[in-house]
Amino acid sequence: MQTPWGDAAVNDGHLHFFSRRFFQSLGADPPAIAETLGWTLPGDDPAELARTWAAELDRHGVARAALIASTPGDGSSVLAAAGAVAGRFYAYAMVNPLADDAAVPPGLNAICLFPAMHRYSMNDARILPLLDRAAAQNCAVFVHCGVLTVGVRKKLGLPCPFDMRFSNPIDLHPVALRYPKIPFLVPHFGAGYLREALMLADLCPNVYLDTSSSNSWMRYEGLDLKTVFRRALDVAGAGRLIFGTDSSFFPRGWNREVFDRQCRVLQDLGIGNPDSRLILGENLERIFS
Repeated sequence: MQTPWGDAAVNDGHLHFFSRRFFQSLGADPPAIAETLGWTLPGDDPAELARTWAAELDRHGVARAALIASTPGDGSSVLAAAGAVAGRFYAYAMVNPLADDAAVPPGLNAICLFPAMHRYSMNDARILPLLDRAAAQNCAVFVHCGVLTVGVRKKLGLPCPFDMRFSNPIDLHPVALRYPKIPFLVPHFGAGYLREALMLADLCPNVYLDTSSSNSWMRYEGLDLKTVFRRALDVAGAGRLIFGTDSSFFPRGWNREVFDRQCRVLQDLGIGNPDSRLILGENLERIFS
């Protein structure tokens, strides 16, 4: 892709894969749900949606993307997607570690944990077997901290019974120390817990911060994106920031606005070509190399 620093491989580390199964998890009538949202309803074959995403990324010049299966038990969809377009996608899947069927499907690149959504602490001993399996399978662990909002549920009038008591990145500290070879990915700069996320990253070299979304949590602290990036770069360095957009549905497709905004901020901060390449693409590749 053409970037302000020249041509470079851009990888999106945060893209939700809203499969047909995801729509089914929202209600009994997926076509009606899609119509209400104004979204395109995918077919039953996740490979078809994978090809749609590949074409969309081609249109923007994005090299690779992490696809997140956004409902528990849908890991097979992102694995099928990754297999359908070889070398294009990393497969992430949401897992509830307290569920009886919690597993790390072979071939998965990362499991995604949402402690506030499923109401558990990252210090709960019950999640250790899942983390043991992730470590054995060289699988990264994505942990959503901070404010958790699921826009699609709000639009449909569905409840969001999350528990913010389990949202602090500090809870991840003993876990990241216990599993030093697992890369832990914290999205949205900690989503309102920037200070705590930076403390965590400072103490744990295996913790990475994902830059994705509008980062609307900044309004809680009176911050702007330039300040957030500056603080993250000062503590974690360019080598532990993962670019992402939080793109999710069609017809919107890939959220180019997020990319352009982050590039402008990095330019304003005087980030050079080597560091921009790390953030925009190389760090994600290195994690899964």
